Amino acid sequence: MKMVKCVVWDLDDTLWHGTLSAGDDLVLREGVVDLVKTLDARGILQSVASKNNHDDAMRKLDELGLAEYFLYPQINWNSKSSSVAAIRQKLNIGIDTIMFVDDQPFERDEVAFAHPEVETVDSAELATLLTMPRLSPKVVTEDASRRRLMYLEDQARSEAELDYQGAADEFLGSLGMIFHISRAKGDDLRRLEELTERTNQLNSTGIQYSYEQLDELMHSPDHDLWVCELTDRYGSYGKIGMALVEKQDDRWTINLLLMSCRTVSKGVGTVLLSFLLKQAAENGKRLFARFRRTDRNRQMLVTYQLANFRVVSHEGSDYLYENDLAVRQEYPEYIKVEIDA
Repeated sequence: MKMVKCVVWDLDDTLWHGTLSAGDDLVLREGVVDLVKTLDARGILQSVASKNNHDDAMRKLDELGLAEYFLYPQINWNSKSSSVAAIRQKLNIGIDTIMFVDDQPFERDEVAFAHPEVETVDSAELATLLTMPRLSPKVVTEDASRRRLMYLEDQARSEAELDYQGAADEFLGSLGMIFHISRAKGDDLRRLEELTERTNQLNSTGIQYSYEQLDELMHSPDHDLWVCELTDRYGSYGKIGMALVEKQDDRWTINLLLMSCRTVSKGVGTVLLSFLLKQAAENGKRLFARFRRTDRNRQMLVTYQLANFRVVSHEGSDYLYENDLAVRQEYPEYIKVEIDA
């Protein structure tokens, strides 16, 4: 069961009673403010897919004190399925992690037909929303509680990049990015558990690890558990990646490498891997990496291949790669890398 990353709301007769374009006296549905705020506090993103005049609807949401909770609202006269697709693209999340709420059976069916992976919910069921397992994370980490704010910070970065007149590398250099790599500590484990559950594209195996498993690995003398955090002048991206390395005599094996897809456009996707390559070379170890094909992680496969990893063996969808350490990528010049080993 994949957790929902974004709830997409209809407006008329869903978020509120009445139709905006008909000039109705709009009244928020009972409990909807608490519902929106609770989902936000749980780290679940929210957006809007509504057939309305954009400016009128945003003005009303602002009036109601709810506009800030909805990222990339799609308020237009297009199909709801195209609006859901646009939200998915802007958030860079899997279509199967979206839930769509609407009062109209036609709209729910239209979205379900175009996107069978999207769970659709009748707005009559709003009272049960907070008890749905896919909307009820076991633990809400600090990073999760800030998720919407981190997306807003990223939106500000993107707008600044569009306004920037120079080369892309120069803009990245102007962000003052700091990439911090450290050994995982106890208070990192809930976030790392969450990363294994939520990260699909830049994930070398798709295997999920529980808090208890991660705690055991963190204390194991035969493993290194690394975590990385990215910050820049706009704020912190939070803990965005991790690596689990198994140590055996003269060989190290990367059993898991993952990185949040939110950071791909910032050119930091290979920094943690470059660090592991340097570590292995400096310690005179052979470096292997496990890779398991999923329907979402081709990008991680390409990352390994471009970093000079070559297949040693494979069985079904499971591959073992080795890097001869002859070529090692340097860290990008526009990123300051801090290591707390």
